[in-house]
Formats: sequence, structure tokens, C-alpha cells
Amino acid sequence: MNACRTWSSLAAICLSVVLVSCDHNRTAVASNSNEATASATQPSAPLQSPVAQTVAAQSAGPVMHVDSARAWQYVKDILAFGPRWDGSKGQEKVGEYLHTRLKSDQVEDDSFVAETPAGKIPMRNIVAKFPGSKDGIIVMGSHIDTNYPLRKTSFAGANDGAATTALLLALGDQLRGKKLEGYSVWLAFFDGEESIPSARPGDLRWSDPDSLYGSRHLAQKWQQDGSNKKIKAFFLLDMIGDKDLNVQRDSNSTPWLEDLVLQASQRLGYQSYFFGFTTTISGDDHLPFKEFGVPVADIIDLDYGFNGAFHHSVEDTIDKISPKSLQVVGDVVLEAIRMVNAKP
Repeated sequence: MNACRTWSSLAAICLSVVLVSCDHNRTAVASNSNEATASATQPSAPLQSPVAQTVAAQSAGPVMHVDSARAWQYVKDILAFGPRWDGSKGQEKVGEYLHTRLKSDQVEDDSFVAETPAGKIPMRNIVAKFPGSKDGIIVMGSHIDTNYPLRKTSFAGANDGAATTALLLALGDQLRGKKLEGYSVWLAFFDGEESIPSARPGDLRWSDPDSLYGSRHLAQKWQQDGSNKKIKAFFLLDMIGDKDLNVQRDSNSTPWLEDLVLQASQRLGYQSYFFGFTTTISGDDHLPFKEFGVPVADIIDLDYGFNGAFHHSVEDTIDKISPKSLQVVGDVVLEAIRMVNAKP
């Protein structure tokens, strides 16, 4: 996906200095412009949502924490499969690995054939379901594929794919074998998130709708079977393994749910990692669900390396990410789930 953000310095410090960083995965667009090439990133505003304020002091169920050492091992396991672009052996192995790790859980495959500019490509989403005591669903999602245009390189996607896939598995470890005191929790491992612009190596152009294949397919399926109406909150995890963790607030997510994520981070003393700036994500796996009215929060750190230099680069390697970042984001999401469960 193509992500472009503009960072403006304060005028009192220097005049008209603008740093523009363009990534090749998520698209950030200006809210006051018709152009989809850049967005003004601003400090996040104070909490405004009365709904989020209402639940701020409440939570349901026991406190849970991610086992960061186990999550880190999952990252290593996934990276050992090599590049995992759609149609590759590495991608096939990831699917088998997920089924092995989730073998004691209720797991469903959502298999389909995507029509792409590079031809027909078999894909499958994998969904693990953990039943709760309340009627409703909380979804946590991540994409499992790596960048398709870089398939002829050593690109391994340590942060962009492996870290969040591993974190979802670690979150599942905290849910397994327990009677959840709240809504059911579903883990959605999305296939085909990355853009497939053409079969030509080196073609990095972002193409919409030639992307988000898995989330579009699953969102449509859940709309047809009624699952979307039961989803109380959808948390998308993307690129949150960065050692220099700085999760941006996404103005294209549901405001009250973003507020709740910030409050969860404040409870745990992790607020310095969250929402220092606001941007608009216009190309990620939460958006197909948002279109159907599902409350969504994209938990994403696009600031990966200087001016995003590591994003969609062979430099996206395990030495650039940290188990601490997985711990921070995982614990915040688990706390946010407790808060959603307590929401009136």
C-alpha cells in the first residue's frame, strides 16, 4: 500500500519546512483536500468521546498480559519460512504453522481465489474463535502476507506481517482454555493485504482495489451471514513491532474506540507510545469492515525508520523490532478488550 504523510514543523521555529515521507503500503490522505497523496499530521486532540469517558473507569474480566518471550519466538518461527507473498511456498507454510499453533482451538478457513492483475491467486483467511459468555464478538486482525512486488528480493517483513501475526498468536495464548467473561474473541489472520499491481518485478505502484483481498472477502462474508452486526469492536494490528514504537491515531478509525485504546494505554502507563500524532489511513484491513458499520481501530506505527526508510524495504529485519513493543501493544489491546466488555 502507498502511505504518504506530511509532517509540518512549528512556524515559530522555522518557516515552511515540510518533511514528506512516502511509504508503499498504507495511504494517508488529507482530510481537507481532494488529493490522496499526503496528510497533515497533527498532535492528537484531548479525549472528546462521552462514550469512551463513560467506560473509562470500568472493565470486565481478569487482567491479562502477553508473554513477550513466546511472541518473540513466534516471530522467529515465521521469519524462518522466508518471504511469504501470496502464491509462495513461504505463505503456504505460514498457513500450516498457524493451524499447528491453533490446533486446540475452533479454527475456520475462508478460502477463495482472488482475481488480481497478476492473474488468479488462491488465498485463505484463517479465523480462530474463542467463545465468550456474552452475545457479541470482538475481533483482532493482522495480515500474514509479505509485499508482492518485492517477492524477488530477500524482503522478510519482520515488522510488516511477521510481528503482528506472532502477536495475534500470543494473544490467543491468553484466551485459550478460559471461560471469557465477556464477548467472544475472534482472531482474523488476513491473506492478500498487500497490493498486487502487476506481475512485473519491481513494480511498486499501489493499486486500489488490487489490495486488501482477504479483508474485503471476509467482510463481505460476515456481512452476509450476520457476523458484522455482532462485532462490538475490531482491532487491526499492523507494523507495531518497531523498536521505536510510536502508534499514530487514525482519523479513519472509529473515534470512541480509538479513545478507548488511549485510555487502556494510560491505565498501563504506556501512553507515551500512543497517539502523539494523528494521521488518516486510507488503505488497510480495517476499512472493509468500517464500510459495513463495524467499530474499528487501526493500531499502526507507520513511522518505521527515518522517513519510513525500513517500510517495504529489505531492511525490514528482526533487528529493527523489539519484544518490548509486542508486549506494550499486546497488553494495551487486552486491556481495551476488558473495557469493551464493560461498555453499556
